[in-house]
Amino acid sequence: MNSIASRFTIKDLENLSGIKAHTIRIWEKRYEILEPKRTDTNIRYYDTENLKKLLNVTLLYKGDHKISKIAKLNDKELNELVKDHLSKGGDDKGYMDSLILSMLNFDQSLFEHTFNRLMAEFSFRHIFIEVFVPLLHKIGIKWQSESITPAHEHFISNLIKQKLQIGIERVQQTVPTNSKSVYVLFLPDNEMHDLGLLYLNYELLINGSQTVFLGSSVPISSLKSLLPIFDSIRFISYFTVRPTPKELETYLKRFKEEILNNSDHSLWVTGKNVIDIQSKHKGVELFNDLGLILNKI
Repeated sequence: MNSIASRFTIKDLENLSGIKAHTIRIWEKRYEILEPKRTDTNIRYYDTENLKKLLNVTLLYKGDHKISKIAKLNDKELNELVKDHLSKGGDDKGYMDSLILSMLNFDQSLFEHTFNRLMAEFSFRHIFIEVFVPLLHKIGIKWQSESITPAHEHFISNLIKQKLQIGIERVQQTVPTNSKSVYVLFLPDNEMHDLGLLYLNYELLINGSQTVFLGSSVPISSLKSLLPIFDSIRFISYFTVRPTPKELETYLKRFKEEILNNSDHSLWVTGKNVIDIQSKHKGVELFNDLGLILNKI
């Protein structure tokens, strides 16, 4: 735990646990669940042990354990009950708390245990969309506010990526059965967040589609080399960092002129930088979320 940011505000605890700040204060006052500390200037903060305990308490509380009974447990009893709760399964929100704990402790064993329990109850699609995507969004917000560090995001995202790559390696051994279009998956220049794109590749392969996965930071000009090879290409991309919303129109216009003009090719884009934006270009579709693309595959 020494590598983790050592001070958290009550707002940080709210964002990471999903428990409202006023509820945390009630638990603190009525049940003495947490023991906040103070800086030299008398500002209240919570250390990593407080955060870890709150996440354990939250996991049990969301699992229908009464807070009055949870509060009576010592640390050893609390940890044992958490392990027992996880071994029996639960809803995906409880599992997210367990994944956050695995991230905070850089605990791969806990991640693997939690993932295996998820796989026993849910489809991989449900796990990715309902657990992993919200988890990564929450983590991204918090490290930007310095509650946790980019190291935590890299740790958990690489573990998730490993699971995706294992799935992709397994399904890409089969011969494609859907030959109507070739799907070319790429990220634009200076865009490195490829988890969403990897997942779309996984879903397309399961669907029997032929895919060409190019990965991150691909210039528009380099996509031209695919045009003489395939008659009908559906390009798919994921805009999280680049192009920014201000750069979007310029990018799409250039893409249409250089890649799509007078052809059967098309472009699908999702990601936070295209949310609530309408495409002005023929052959270009923008999707508010990953699920909308999945529905069209």
